[in-house]
Amino acid sequence: MNPNIVLPFLSSALSFLFAILVADQWIRRRQPYQLVWTIGLLWYGISAGTEFLGGLLGWSEPLYRTWYLVGAFGVAAYLGLGTVFLLNRTRFGYFVAFSLFLAGLFSYLTTIKYADQGEPVSGGVTLAVLTFTWGGAVLVALLTAFARRWVAPAVAALLVVASVIAAVLVLRVPLPAPGYALDPVTHVPVGSAFPSDLRILTPPFNITGAFALVFGAVYSAYIFMPKTRLLRIGTGIPVVGQLGRAVAVVVNVFASIPGAVRAYRAGTLNSRVPATLLIAIGGFIPGWTSGLNRFGITWSFFLGEFLGVVFIFLGFLVSIEVFSDVRLPFTRVVLARRERPASNEAPGVGAGGR
Repeated sequence: MNPNIVLPFLSSALSFLFAILVADQWIRRRQPYQLVWTIGLLWYGISAGTEFLGGLLGWSEPLYRTWYLVGAFGVAAYLGLGTVFLLNRTRFGYFVAFSLFLAGLFSYLTTIKYADQGEPVSGGVTLAVLTFTWGGAVLVALLTAFARRWVAPAVAALLVVASVIAAVLVLRVPLPAPGYALDPVTHVPVGSAFPSDLRILTPPFNITGAFALVFGAVYSAYIFMPKTRLLRIGTGIPVVGQLGRAVAVVVNVFASIPGAVRAYRAGTLNSRVPATLLIAIGGFIPGWTSGLNRFGITWSFFLGEFLGVVFIFLGFLVSIEVFSDVRLPFTRVVLARRERPASNEAPGVGAGGR
């Protein structure tokens, strides 16, 4: 019952099952966010699967490279991209732009940390990361302001290009013997075997993806909960108006919680509200424990990974009640029928408004 084996196995198995269910949704409804979430869940299952195999059979260089490529560059980024597609044509693009800016800033601050540790990042890599993230932030903000339907495709294009670059670098960069790195106490894999020039590339993937998934779910919950609007921002001044509306949403979310609790007790709360809040929790936990892993706190890594997919899956099970029937995936076999609610839109892994 080694937790370094059991927890990754459970995370991997649940992720693959989850991916099958979401893929079945995509086949029936052909919504792009469902396809992207399927890819993200597959990455989740593969990443946890490498951890299971490493704990069971021992780590190797190919397994370690796969773990780093899929886990550090794929999981959070593609789950977050699914949320961007879900909330396309809304003002959520401004938050994505802000997340890209923060990710670039965090990468820059991390270069200072690596320099203090005697592993300086080359100036060219730092400049490339800042140009890509901050240039992407400006592009997404402009598209949100003037052509929102192109926000999600633009973010997807940026992610695909960055993913190809990351894949080439991860698979080709030389690693010191034995070809992988584990925490000496917990035996959890860490990314320190890779050079700092490569590790500095991960924050834009992880921070932007995790922020999009978590805060996109919270924003979706706000859309469907009974609202109490304490703060309204009506100015159209560029940047100021966007920041003001973002602050207003945060204030109004907290102000709306008592009404949502009352609606829940009365049985009138839209099922997408608890569903998306569970998804937000599921996105936050592994994002936090993965961040701790970067700073040498590794004991919670596998546990956070497992709890993350459990909470996201619970959110899916709560939201699935809006379906008119439950089928065997990829078949026409109906296991149970339910009365179709007034809204026919099924939220998949999350929910959002157009």
